[in-house]
Amino acid sequence: MSDILIGGQARKHNYYGKSDFLRRTVGDSALQLGYGGVGMMCTEDFIVGLQEGLENEVGEASAVIMYQCGLEWGKVDMQRFEERVQGEFGRSARDMNVNFVLETWWWPLTAAGWGSWRVDLSRVKQGYIMVDLYNSAVAQSLEPLGKPVCHLYAGMMAGAFSTFIRRELSCIEIQCYAMGEDHCRFLIGSEKRVDAAEFWLSEGARASDIIRRLGEQ
Repeated sequence: MSDILIGGQARKHNYYGKSDFLRRTVGDSALQLGYGGVGMMCTEDFIVGLQEGLENEVGEASAVIMYQCGLEWGKVDMQRFEERVQGEFGRSARDMNVNFVLETWWWPLTAAGWGSWRVDLSRVKQGYIMVDLYNSAVAQSLEPLGKPVCHLYAGMMAGAFSTFIRRELSCIEIQCYAMGEDHCRFLIGSEKRVDAAEFWLSEGARASDIIRRLGEQ
């Protein structure tokens, strides 16, 4: 693990343990994050209440609201990350190995309890990226619903990848833990690609069928 000297103190480039990244503030539930930010501890009941409360208020539009919240979160988080990379490494994140950059960006989210992921860039030439998400904080908090529920994640990935690539991208969850699967799967691509995937998903297609059909286009 490499270190960097900032303000007279050595700082690790990568965080491999929660204690490196999250420090609880004495006396309350706030968390001091590794790069000066402040977080908040929340329970599964909070996530369930947020999801169900929105659905009770606005119905199916709750998915759009959660997606838009994630979209703004992803954009801001990637912007801050790129500034951090420039300061720590002295070079732009887009000039570095993309797999290293993406893993470095996501790790604090894993440490904060948002789950681990695996990014598949092998289909970039076909116009989309696949992401497998394990231990979704949203899906594992809810009872099985038979439909995708991780709209916050989808928005966050769309926002982060759009900011990093400098191109407007959309994202859709095509497989979810809440559907009885062992992990969630997201497709990131152009609005046209995502709209096609959304249509097939609404027709009952499975993730494997959607990927096959995209490959045939």
